[in-house]
Amino acid sequence: MALESDVRAAAEQRDDLPTAADVHDPGTEIPLTDLFDAEFVQARTEFSSFDDLVAASPSSADAAAELETVSEGEWDEFVAETTDFADEKALVLAARDHWVGKRLELV
Repeated sequence: MALESDVRAAAEQRDDLPTAADVHDPGTEIPLTDLFDAEFVQARTEFSSFDDLVAASPSSADAAAELETVSEGEWDEFVAETTDFADEKALVLAARDHWVGKRLELV
């Protein structure tokens, strides 16, 4: 699983990286289940999918689409207890790095 420093190091070794526009249209939202794909979730959490992670949280949410119903404090605590990350911010940044690495074919 690539972390930001790993992605950066791999990118520095390549001279044929696509532009940002080639890998993502900034006007298009990235679905949560794409950002938190099964590979990332299984490697860094106790769960097999992001939907499973959200459904197990201390809320009434059953899937990623309902994530906004989980309170921030509860979610941070849950993330710290069930993932490799201290809080939501660390989880999101790692998922972003994983997603970028995959899009650039670095991982």
